[in-house]
Amino acid sequence: MSKLKAEILFESLTGIDDPRREHQKLHSLFDILVITICGVICGAEHWNEIEEFGEAKQEWFATFLELENGIPSHDTFRRVFILLDNIELKKVFVEWINSAVSLSRGSLVNIDGKNLGGSKEPCKGKKALNVVSAWASEQSVVLGQVKTDEKSNEITAIPELLKILDLEGCLVTIDAMGCQTEIVKEIVKKEADYVISLKGNQGNLYEDVKDYLDWALAEKFKGIEYDYCSTLEKDHGRIEERRCYVPEEIEWLEQKDDWANLKSIIMVEAIREVIGKEETTERRYFISSLEANAEKALRAVRGHWAIENELHWCLDIGFREDECRVREARSAENLATVRHIGLNLLKQEKNCKLGIKSKRKKAGWDESYLLKVLKK
Repeated sequence: MSKLKAEILFESLTGIDDPRREHQKLHSLFDILVITICGVICGAEHWNEIEEFGEAKQEWFATFLELENGIPSHDTFRRVFILLDNIELKKVFVEWINSAVSLSRGSLVNIDGKNLGGSKEPCKGKKALNVVSAWASEQSVVLGQVKTDEKSNEITAIPELLKILDLEGCLVTIDAMGCQTEIVKEIVKKEADYVISLKGNQGNLYEDVKDYLDWALAEKFKGIEYDYCSTLEKDHGRIEERRCYVPEEIEWLEQKDDWANLKSIIMVEAIREVIGKEETTERRYFISSLEANAEKALRAVRGHWAIENELHWCLDIGFREDECRVREARSAENLATVRHIGLNLLKQEKNCKLGIKSKRKKAGWDESYLLKVLKK
């Protein structure tokens, strides 16, 4: 993967249409966007803090920005991000990622949704904004994101996200919400493979796969060709073994032809022992376009948690995303895109061995470190 450089992103920002009327343009749109991106990287979490950050760093910003009328007010930042076309900003984001990130064959791409808890307004009957993101787990980079419409859910958003991604040769993982025939078709159309979780939302498919695999395991797969692998982890008084079973023949599955390129079904059995507690066993079931290969299947199943641990957790703990009270739909989505820009840049900076939250502080304190993050 090439290095993500903010200067390439900044060049693309100049092509975004300014949504303001002429008499409102006291500050250039480019200046507003760059100050916001740098502010979010350095710990600013709402418009007042972005204004304060700009004021504190005005002398530094003046070395490469116009700042014809100084630093914009927090009201100006807020108004611009309400008006700004989020589709244009997302397009610039995806083009920037594609210019530097080349996914190799077999790369894991996890797709999942996340609520922005602070964006909800119960008194107005407004739900929290939900953003569906694609995360390249091995490269530790957000590839793209779309919001769900207020009256829909992730089922309609995921196909829109898939359309803007370059996924040829990748392995896409999605939880049970995304187990839909149209989503699978879109993945196959993008020339990618999939491993998708099954739950009761798919009715007979889930029951048929579960009943067959549970029966096969009880019979110790007698007379059934299958692939198998296991892993064992020991950590702080916990022992967890994961066993993966993938039968090599699924022609018996009535719904097989409903799912594009379906080639295997998967069961992962997790057996956990914790000192002082009873042993627990959990089984999960999946459908996949992979040939029967337990090692690849288990890698995909375990790899899906990267989007929770490395993206969603980082946004909540490192960026305090759930506490952000920016609520207007466009501005909340645009600011979510800016946080993804900041996270990508901070993740790729490897010299500083601190967490995301501490890296943000360091970037705010030390302009030379901020330049390293920006790769200017």
